[in-house]
Amino acid sequence: MKWFAPAAVGALMAFGLVGQAQAEGNLASNATRLPDLAINSETLTFSQTRFELETGKYYRLRLVHDGGEELAVVAPELFRNSWINQVVINDLEVKPYGLYSVEFDDEGTIDIWFVPVRPGEYKFWADGYQDRGLSGTFVVK
Repeated sequence: MKWFAPAAVGALMAFGLVGQAQAEGNLASNATRLPDLAINSETLTFSQTRFELETGKYYRLRLVHDGGEELAVVAPELFRNSWINQVVINDLEVKPYGLYSVEFDDEGTIDIWFVPVRPGEYKFWADGYQDRGLSGTFVVK
């Protein structure tokens, strides 16, 4: 019965029901830098509220906080549907297995390097402040 699974996949491919996934080159090189997501704690606004992304493309997102309110930026659906390569805080790299949010206790920057793998619209927000304007959407095509 060891031949059954490969034979079944081969038959499905012959009928065009299953495609082959192929990637050429290093997917985690030459990241596209997204516009910074700056947090203004005085006006409680994000500098960007909408990002347009493509599946299978490598991105670098820089979050910048001005040092006011302590805030957590949350994007669980985007992070769950992306491969996260690394998170860099003050030039220190973290290689996460998963990610729910990043939190600022003070002024600083956090870079997230990731590849979205599933299309959809994914909300992001500052936890506790989404009804006051700190929210947005990642649109992945």
